Order: sequence, then C-alpha cells, then structure tokens
Amino acid sequence: MARGLHSSSLCVILASISLVACGGTGGVSGQILSPEPSFTLSAGPSSATLGQGGSITSTITVVGRNAFAGTVILSASGLPSGVTASFNPTSTTTTSILTLTADSTAAIGTTAFRLTGTSGNLSPTTSMTLTVAASSVSSSPSFTLSAGPSRGTVGQGGSITSTITVVGRNAFAGTVILSVSGLPSGVTASFNPPSATTTSILTLVADGTAAMGTTAVNITGTSGSLSPTTSIALTVAPPTLSISLTPKQAAIVSTTGTVQFVPAVTGNMGDNSLNWSVDGLAGGSSSVGTVNQSGLYTAPSTGGTHKVSATSIALPTSTASANVAVTDLTGVFHYHNDISQDGINIQEYALTPAAVNTSTFGKLASCPVDGAVYAQPLWVPRMSIAGGSHNVLIVATQHDSVYAFDADDNACAIYWHVNLLDTLHGGTPNEIPVVWNDVGYCWGDIYPEVGDTGTPVIDPDTNTIYLVSASESVGAKTGVCATSNGTFYHRLHALDLATGSERFNAPVTIAASVPGTGSDAAGGMITFKSQFHHNRSALTLAAGKVYVAFAAHEDATPCHGWLFGYTASDVSQAPSIFNTTPNAGLGGIWASGGAPAVDSMGDIYVTTGNGLFDANSMTAPFNDYGDSILRLHPFTGATLNGMNLDLVGWFTPYNQATLDASDKDLGSAAALLLPDQAVGPPHLVVQLSKQGQLYLLDRDNMGQFNPTDNSQILQAFQAGPAAFGTPAFWRNALYFAGSGSPLRRFVFNTSTSLFNTVASSVSKNAFRFPGATPSISSNGDSNGIVWALDTSMYGYSNDSVSGCSVVPVPASCWGPAVLHAYDAKNLSVELWNSNQASNSRDLAGNAVKFTVPTVANGRVYISTSSEIDVYGLLPN
Repeated sequence: MARGLHSSSLCVILASISLVACGGTGGVSGQILSPEPSFTLSAGPSSATLGQGGSITSTITVVGRNAFAGTVILSASGLPSGVTASFNPTSTTTTSILTLTADSTAAIGTTAFRLTGTSGNLSPTTSMTLTVAASSVSSSPSFTLSAGPSRGTVGQGGSITSTITVVGRNAFAGTVILSVSGLPSGVTASFNPPSATTTSILTLVADGTAAMGTTAVNITGTSGSLSPTTSIALTVAPPTLSISLTPKQAAIVSTTGTVQFVPAVTGNMGDNSLNWSVDGLAGGSSSVGTVNQSGLYTAPSTGGTHKVSATSIALPTSTASANVAVTDLTGVFHYHNDISQDGINIQEYALTPAAVNTSTFGKLASCPVDGAVYAQPLWVPRMSIAGGSHNVLIVATQHDSVYAFDADDNACAIYWHVNLLDTLHGGTPNEIPVVWNDVGYCWGDIYPEVGDTGTPVIDPDTNTIYLVSASESVGAKTGVCATSNGTFYHRLHALDLATGSERFNAPVTIAASVPGTGSDAAGGMITFKSQFHHNRSALTLAAGKVYVAFAAHEDATPCHGWLFGYTASDVSQAPSIFNTTPNAGLGGIWASGGAPAVDSMGDIYVTTGNGLFDANSMTAPFNDYGDSILRLHPFTGATLNGMNLDLVGWFTPYNQATLDASDKDLGSAAALLLPDQAVGPPHLVVQLSKQGQLYLLDRDNMGQFNPTDNSQILQAFQAGPAAFGTPAFWRNALYFAGSGSPLRRFVFNTSTSLFNTVASSVSKNAFRFPGATPSISSNGDSNGIVWALDTSMYGYSNDSVSGCSVVPVPASCWGPAVLHAYDAKNLSVELWNSNQASNSRDLAGNAVKFTVPTVANGRVYISTSSEIDVYGLLPN
C-alpha cells in the first residue's frame, strides 16, 4: 500500500541569461527577457582636415541592435566657429552623408565635436575631430579611398570581400572608377559597382592553384586627374571550412514531426552556402524524410533512424551530420504500455545504450503540478489541439487535477488543466480531495491528500481519457480515520483529450451492491462504500469496457476487492461487477498500482491481496478469493460475485492461509501475460508476490487450489524478496526488482516453456523498499534499455531514515526519486542514473511510491511529489 507524499517547488533555470523563473502550482512557462531595441552611430572617417572656405564629407552609419527598426534623426553640436554641418538625408535607418563646410573666417585649430542620433527616447552619440587650416591649404575638390577590412585571408578555391569607400573632400562630386593591381597568381578581382561615388564591394576570388602567401593588393580610384590609392593585405592559404549543426541529435514522431537544424559555418572560403541530404540522398525522400535548403527536416511515415547532412558548396569535403530518430509509436495509452502489462516500447529509436550517458542524455524539463503524481504519465502523439498537431502528455494528480502538457516543450506549455471537483466535472459545493486522516488507519500511506491515484487509460479511437477521482465533502467530523463522518465519492470521468471536457454521460458516481454475508452486509447485500475503498490499480480499456479496480485504504475494514466494467461509450449504463470477498472482507485488487491484464479473447486477469479464501471449503458459499489470480470472462447474467463477469479460471497458492495471516499478499503485483508460445501451453501468465514467489501458469488451465503444494501449475520458485510492482518482459526475459533487491533478469526457456530459476544478470545497486517496476525501451530486438525508478526516499515508507513512519512525516524522510538506465542484456552495466551528473543537473523531484517511468519519442517522463521530470537527449 502507498504511504504519504510531499510537495516541493520548481525552478526552471533559463540558461541563455542569468534569470530564474520559479513555477507555481498550476504550471509555468519560463520566459526569457529580451534586451531592448537600440542602435549605435559611427562616422567614417572620424577625423578630417579642411581649409577655410572648403568642405569635406563623412559617412554616418546607423547600426540597429535587438530588432531596432526606428528612424534616426541626425544632428551635430560643438562645431568650431564658422563651420556648418548638413546631413543628406537628415534622418535615416542606415547611412547619411555629413558635409562640413568652413567659411573663409572659420576658427583655425582642432576641435572635437559631437554627432547625435535621436529616435524616441534613444539618443546615442559619436564624435569627430575636425582640423580647420588657414586658407592656404588647398581647397580643390578631391577624394580618398579606404578598404574595410584592409586585410583578409582566403582559401584556395574561395573568395573574400571588402568594402571600398570613397570620401569626397572640398565639394568633390565626381564618379570614381575603381581598379586593382598587384594580385597574386590565380586571384581575380571584381567591383560591384565598378565605379562609385560612395561605396563599392570588392570581391577577390582565389582559384584552386592560387599562389599562397601574403600580398599587398592595391586599389586605385580614378576621377579625372585624381587617382588616390589604398591597399589590402591579402593572404592566400590552404582551404578551410568547418560546419556544425544544432541540434546534433533529435527525436520526432513520424509523418508530422519536424526539426530545424541550424548550421554554423566558419572558414576562409567566403561562400557559406550548403547542400542538404538525408541518408546520402540530396534533399531526402518520402521514405527517409525530407530536408529543405534552410535545414528543416520533415519525418517520413515510418519509424527509424536517419542522418541529416549539410555539405559546403565551396568546399565539398567539409560536411556535418546530425542524427534523427523517428518514432512510429502509436502512443502510451495504458499503464505499463499495453493490456498484457509487458512494460515494453519496442519502437524507441533515439534512446540507445550508446546515447544514454551523462554527456548526451539528461534532464530537459521539470513541469510543476498542484499535487503528488502517483499515476503513470500517458503520451499521445500527433494530437489535434490548440490549432495544430502536437505530442501531448497527460498527467493526473492527487489534488484531483488533470493536465495536458506539450510533451516536447521544455518550458512545459499547458494546453488545458481541469479540476475534477468543479461543477463542470460533477463536483458538489465544498468538495475537496480526500484528507489523509479521514480514511484508513491514519498511517499517512498517501499523504496529505488522496485524489487520483490509479493510472488513467486512453481510448485513441475516440480521443478520450478515463480516470477516477476520490473526494469528500467538507463538513463536521465526529471522528478520524475510518470513523470520520462525511460524504465520500469516487467518480469515473471521461474527458475529451483536446479540451478536458466531460463526455459519454460522464462523470458517474461509482456505486454497487452484491449479495453477501460479510460483517458489513445489510439485508443480505454488500454495498460499495467509497470511504473504505481506494482505486490504487490502474484502469484498463478492452472491448469497449473501462475496468476500474478497488482495494482498501491501508487495509482498514470493512472493505472488499471490487472490479467494475463500464461501457466506454456511455459510462452511465449499469456496470459489470465482481466482488472478490462478499462473505468476509479484504481481498483487495491493488497490485502496487498495476492494471488488470486482458488477453486476446477479452478475458480479464486480476490478482487479490489478503482475505478470506473459501473456494475449497466444504460448506457454501465457496466464492471468496483472497490471495488468488482470477480470470474473468465478460458475459450477460448474474453470478455469486456480481454481474456480467464470470469466473472461468483461478489459482490460489497452497499456503494461502499462511500468506493471509502474515500479510504476504499474492496480489502485490499485477499479472503479466506472456506472448503466445510455440512449445507447450500457448497461453501463459506470470505472477510475482509479496512472498517473492514467481508463479507461471497455463491461462487455459490455471490450477485452482491444491492444499499440499503448487504442483498443479507449471512452475513456482523463489525469485527474490517481496515484489511490489509489475515485471517487464522483453526478448524472453523477465525483469523486476524486489524490495531491497537488485534488478534481476530471469531468462525464459522457449524449448521447455519454463523460467531458469537463477537470474542471468543483476544490477550492482539494490532498490530499497518498495523495489521497482521497470519499463523497457528498444528498437525491436536491439538496443534494449531497462528503466527503473528508485522511490525509496518516499516519506512514510523510507526505510533508510529512522522515525519516518509517523505523521506529519519529518522532512528528512523525503528525498529525490532516482531514475536508472541499464543495458537490458546485462544488468550489471548501468548506463546512467539521475544522480550522476555534476551540480545536480539531473536531480529529480521527491519520490512517490510505486511510480513507473514512461518512455516515448526519445524522452523519459517520471512522476514525483510536485512535478513531472522530463529526461532525454541533450541538444548538443
């Protein structure tokens, strides 16, 4: 059973500037504050000499910064006596020509004066130095040339440019014809335009055999009898060009996914243009994805990995590549990935053992929520929402809230966030999530509130998510724990994934009665009472039915195991019902958060905890199934245990009475259905227990009960300590971590249809209570990675710190969850964990017991006491 929770705040560090944005409980999107638009002024030349009665010009240049787009009004101040200034034009966005004119009596000497540009409240300045000489100084019109830059390096086969500026003096108004001399062998020159009154762009092109070395290249400007010169120091060198792409690796979904690659090109070739390709195909193709000339890659319709390359046109030997993983995973709609409970995603192409390390993999985001998250996050690709197609992450909290996050946005954009207790979702006035000490034995197993605990389930065909809220009305309490006086509710909700609105006649208050003789019977009937029951198990969707299971709060009685099956298209219809112990109590279906499994025939498999078992007794009614695995078949009709669910197979260990007396629930984990077998019984089910036993059963002949041993089933052996969670199964190997145990791998022998009873590999680290429920990602049969959460620092149940099993739980009992990644072929090889990186870069939020990682599209999502932490490929 779960115990307690703790909330913490979230800070998102915005790395591009020194700014920290702290998130509130309703979700936050960090915002980087951009610098204000501005501009600078410069004068070229910035010093000049003119004679009395003469004039001279200078080019004033406006350079905008931070998207400045205003018009600048120019003015001059501090001019010497007898000197005037004029601008052409007087206001500009780029350049203006300043003309300084000295009359015949202008003050002789050198003066520094100021030029000012005004735009709104901006008024930057620059200065010029003007020397006025006696009238004997020549005042004939002339001009000067300058080159900027005046030196440069070009690679053989490349090009370089320089701006040639004409500066007129003493009212020069001619056109200057430009020419070049002194070029090294193999270098050619061109001007654009070839004649100018202000500026011209000189392009120097070196062929592949150009003479290497440094040469002074002379530029001459001719206008009438005037022919001033300037020079450029040109160095011809071996060709160099370096390309890098950002990001270096990316993960996107098939068909609609895109990623923008941004190139950085440096070198001496001048031409930075690139050719783009995918897997060696220019521009790509429909089968590998396409890339345009701006570097935008669009995914194909099928999954796989691809290489996007950018190659220099000027120097084709220079290229850079980035890897793109395209997933065609249809979604993570169910606890532990699917209704067989195998916990695998075999369509994960980005996360490979080579890519998962502290250099290339780490924490990308922390998305704050308003309560602890016990439920596994669910992932929906290519959803039509907010006017586009997006990948969405659905998160339910103990505060009875549901969030729809953008699954790819590191700023945690929220598409919608709903409160399941408001009037739009069936709530009543003054209704709140269940307070921890109003139910159970006040252990604080879930603390401080109980809302949505069980993982929801999604129907992708109707874009609907089904989930259960728990709540109580605020009112006078005459007691505490299970004696509290108040009204308690469990409601099944059906939310539109695009909006969070209710549909299909939801919500419906969960209620039922079955015949029974238990201590809580009234008039021969057992009635479902919300205050005494808890939806710990995940929901399951199969054959148009949504299945919801219940156990007790902290084993407080009176309680029973219940399974309800609601019609997904109209949840207001009377549900199917199965009560596991109508004549006694307990027998809860909780499975440490695991979901009912469903086979290809539509039969449902649930496992029960401690409680009365009397199916082998000599006296009626023979229909209580504590510590059992049950196979239930949907039909129409009544049974001794309820309606429309018929018990067609079951197994109970021979030592059930001992298990019951010693609190060793068989149902501490969910049943796992193995793939169909070619040898031996084709349909198998695996069950782990709180006793640490592994049971392998033939689903078609489950064995029922043998009072002397378990020989009636295929296999039973001690696989480890107590198991709290559902194992994973990949490539004929079973993975789980019992309480206080390493992660273990047991090989299934397909020739004997039995498990090897000795683990083939184990992790070097152990998982303290409660162990771990692993998830596995792979690319088919390759690149398998086992992901497991260490949640042992979870408040009430933290067994590494003394004094934690009290409420309120001391702060020292709370600590971060730790996400681990292992090589699935050899668990002794740990690839990465969230405590490895320096400066706590990947540190997770505080742990929540029984949580399960969700792996999809190159990312791993984990639930914590106050946030959803997102891990994935680092962009560079």
